[in-house]
Amino acid sequence: MEVVAMNTVEQYKQEKHPLDVIEDLKEYAADGLSFDEIEERAGDGEWERLKWAGMYSHGVQRGYFMMRTKVPGGYLTPDQAEVIGEIATEYATAPEEHGGEEQNEIWGDAYLDITTRQDIQKHWIEVEDVPEIWDRYDEVDLTTIQGCGDSARNVLGCPAAGLDDHECFDAQPVVDAVSDFFTENREYANLPRKFKLTITGCTQDCAQSQINDVGMTPARKDLGGERGQVYGFHVRVGGGLSDGPRMASDLDVFVPPEDAVEFTRAVAQTFKELGDRNNRGVCRMRYLVQQLGAEKFEEAVRDRCTVDLPTQGVDLTEGYTGDHVGVHDQKQDGLKYVGFNVIAGRMGGDEFAEAARAAKKYGTEDASVRLATDQNFLITHIPAENVGELMNEPFARKYRPDPGPFSRGAVGCTGSEFCNYGIIETKNRVRRWAKALDKRIDTPEDLDVVRMHMSGCSASCAQPQIADIGFRGETVKLDDPEGTTNEEGDNIVEGMDFGLGGSLGADNEFLDWVETAVPADSVIPALEQLFGAYAEEREDGERFYEWCRDAGNDRLRAVMQGADANVAGGVAVDTGGRGDD
Repeated sequence: MEVVAMNTVEQYKQEKHPLDVIEDLKEYAADGLSFDEIEERAGDGEWERLKWAGMYSHGVQRGYFMMRTKVPGGYLTPDQAEVIGEIATEYATAPEEHGGEEQNEIWGDAYLDITTRQDIQKHWIEVEDVPEIWDRYDEVDLTTIQGCGDSARNVLGCPAAGLDDHECFDAQPVVDAVSDFFTENREYANLPRKFKLTITGCTQDCAQSQINDVGMTPARKDLGGERGQVYGFHVRVGGGLSDGPRMASDLDVFVPPEDAVEFTRAVAQTFKELGDRNNRGVCRMRYLVQQLGAEKFEEAVRDRCTVDLPTQGVDLTEGYTGDHVGVHDQKQDGLKYVGFNVIAGRMGGDEFAEAARAAKKYGTEDASVRLATDQNFLITHIPAENVGELMNEPFARKYRPDPGPFSRGAVGCTGSEFCNYGIIETKNRVRRWAKALDKRIDTPEDLDVVRMHMSGCSASCAQPQIADIGFRGETVKLDDPEGTTNEEGDNIVEGMDFGLGGSLGADNEFLDWVETAVPADSVIPALEQLFGAYAEEREDGERFYEWCRDAGNDRLRAVMQGADANVAGGVAVDTGGRGDD
């Protein structure tokens, strides 16, 4: 039998427990060490271990970090949100040699990014500032620990937990308990790969159970005796995107809320013992579920679980709701929550702090700021009579809750601006495209959102496979030699693979990559042609992704190429590499 060598990242994790890097980082800051000095002291494996502190080194801007703040279930108190915004304003600032206040043509400086995993990311963080940031986070019970790395990541939940009539029960306490268990837990901080969980009591599955390693959704079961009918969870395992997308498999288990921590621990134990640690390309838990099959994986979890797991009860998931944009009634009489639209998830730190202060000013004592998986945010517990004044705040006029359909559905990853793996720029492009498409395309009145997701590489951080329209970054060699050329004389431009027809829910299906190596400049004309055909050919109430599936790829290609968009006019250049989020 062939022995496969341990991968390099695994070696770094064996050399030193990844959580040890937290105290090491404090020493680096106190000693004023440069990147070169850190590497000299700890070796190049330290950059990998620093992910357990919630920090990625900037690829093209050596000396700076992206810092990821975990927000379990997306729930923030106004005080927590205000601190996040203030820290972005003070510390997420670019030096003059990288553009300073004008480093980004759209957002300028001192901004933050809301992610598809209900995290907050900030850029341009320096080592010496981290202890001060952590001290301020400790005061309001926030953390960056295990925001990255091969451990349990931020636990997702419904951003409207405790608010919405679609909810069977409020699962936020379970989200918090599971998050607390895994955070800084040395036994489960070194897994074969990252471990993504989502837990919701909402019938609309907005926390995306179908594409997570573990997805817990509302269910009901009669447990007999004094307990009788109990609300708890059904479970899906082994979902995920990136290069090997897979919808999660159902397990025949019912998990009462009080057993959720032990159940997720048992799943993590199974992954820890049985997961592949050699080939990093297939280390994710979905490959283990695929290899074993759902039944054997369930057996392995039951063997490692210290509580009895009943079989399934009555499933209570009814559908999939992708966002909470707009003004909504809460289940509490007289109160509203407002979902604000943040195109591609990026906004100024001062604006986020402004939103937090508005939550305190216009909301009740229970007001909160919630992050959603579509990179938007909510402000909750607003008395109906205060909604008008809230809408008049400067940030609310900018991140309005009634956007056009393309702006509403626009999602973008970090891209080549900061990510080591990004092939194309994403954030600026997504914002420009969404606004342009809202102006240029007349969508049917009943089409309130078009989900357009752009990932800068194949790692799927922007979740393109589940979008109406999905892009993943490529470089494209044009046949026309004019323009910017490389050393070989080739005209290389930013481009993307172009996919159509993805969705979650009862009709879940990953999109088809209809075209590959599309020059970026060709996309808008192609989309105009597509939506023109869609408007003419759709059945009553037919969603765009449904029409794309019915039309078929040959028809879709013909429509796009009919725009003289030259959609298939490029040849992909193999760039290699994988993302890690």
